[in-house]
Amino acid sequence: MDIVTQMSREQLVVQLARKSFRTGKTKPLEFRIHQLKSLLRFISERQGDIADAVKRDLGKSEKGTELFETLGLEGEIELAIDKLAEWAAPRPVEKNFLTITDEVYVQPEPLGVVLIIGAWNYPWAVTLQPLVGAIAAGNAAVIKPSEVSSHSAQVMEELLPKYLDKDLYPVVTGGVSETQELLKQRFDHVFYTGNSTVGRLVMEAAARHLTPVTLELGGKSPCYIDKNCDINVACRRITWGKFVNCGQTCIAPDYILCEPSMESRVVEEIKKCIKEFYTENPKTFEDYGRIINQRHFKRVMALMEGSTVAAGGDSDESQCYIEPTVLKDVTGESKVMKEEIFGPLLPIITVSGVDEAIQFINEREKPLVVYIFSHDNKLIKRVIAETSSGALLANDCLVHFTVSALPFGGVGNSGMGCYHGRHSFDQLSHLRSCLIKQLKMEGVNTMRYPPHTAKKLGWARFFLLKRVNTSRLRHLAMLAMLVGLAAFVIQRFLR
Repeated sequence: MDIVTQMSREQLVVQLARKSFRTGKTKPLEFRIHQLKSLLRFISERQGDIADAVKRDLGKSEKGTELFETLGLEGEIELAIDKLAEWAAPRPVEKNFLTITDEVYVQPEPLGVVLIIGAWNYPWAVTLQPLVGAIAAGNAAVIKPSEVSSHSAQVMEELLPKYLDKDLYPVVTGGVSETQELLKQRFDHVFYTGNSTVGRLVMEAAARHLTPVTLELGGKSPCYIDKNCDINVACRRITWGKFVNCGQTCIAPDYILCEPSMESRVVEEIKKCIKEFYTENPKTFEDYGRIINQRHFKRVMALMEGSTVAAGGDSDESQCYIEPTVLKDVTGESKVMKEEIFGPLLPIITVSGVDEAIQFINEREKPLVVYIFSHDNKLIKRVIAETSSGALLANDCLVHFTVSALPFGGVGNSGMGCYHGRHSFDQLSHLRSCLIKQLKMEGVNTMRYPPHTAKKLGWARFFLLKRVNTSRLRHLAMLAMLVGLAAFVIQRFLR
């Protein structure tokens, strides 16, 4: 048996991607832009195939798929095309007096071959958004869609190579064994979206090759409702944010914190909103989806044990259907509070006020998002100051994900690294430090050469510690003065 036949499919794919990357074909911005435009064309021309796959995977409607999967992707691609020249350009940095006449800048360069491991809950958005950054940054990328959303994975494997360079951007399908085999290979970056348990395994595998990782995880994102707010509007936005995609959203509000006097009203308002959004029978409503599979259905249903159903609660295992459900009589020790819900259950925990809410949040792992609803700006700023999370969103849910200028990512147990817009480009680039000096003005260097004296140290202190931002030098006279100062120092040292 020859060497090639002994190699796994995954190993061959990675080797081919690296070989293709080493040709340098991804370096020109024109090539990257062409690939990004091809990806945009893929989304436009294959919208029907994408929607059909997501419908079969998650029961999501065609319009829901466009709104929550591909619309944001289009925006990310168009932004990258428009801004790529700016992002990839050398970035001048502040100088000190010693480098005032030198070129000093940061040059973004491609990392190499990136592994992108997607998630099943938004199988297109969270898999292809990192790919946008990888292409823009000039990398090759091996794309591993989640096997759980099997129909989307199949469509991605079949159709994406018709639009993108198939050697540089291969799609590898399969389950745990295929992912494990991929993780045995050496990559230059691994981008994983999923849960913290698998995230640890990904990080452990990457560590063997000293490969950096971006981990987009999740956690239990709290939602504090202050008594000083418009409860009608707050509950409307929370209901939308929680039950989108049947609750299978990493940034969904996981649980509500509010004072006991508000609990019954919050329940009633959410019940009204569920009826308004999904009708009296969400099971038959086109825009209410399904749990991804029976394993997750059983997991979510088991989380209700020990809590009281305040609204909803209906289910059908044969269809993986769980009605939008509100739970009360919940404490920090309840089963539903032991893991990220990732389903259409919304527990309400009562607290005495913001002090106890902050304490409750801080006693747990850092979440992906902290939500707060209040008219009191000082209270909002206090929650920002006294908690830690990947993001904080006041008076709405989910929509920070749509702001490309904001870095999207977690902290601690909810992840590391970030992406979206320029953040994707920077995350998947090496920001290379560049200093270009000339073989002139050698007299200035006398201060660093032996023998070391107090006078030399004094001048070194001045030249190294005094900084100047050349972008603020509005007059050539200022630059001339600095050059003159350098000449003076040279003469002084050459006496």
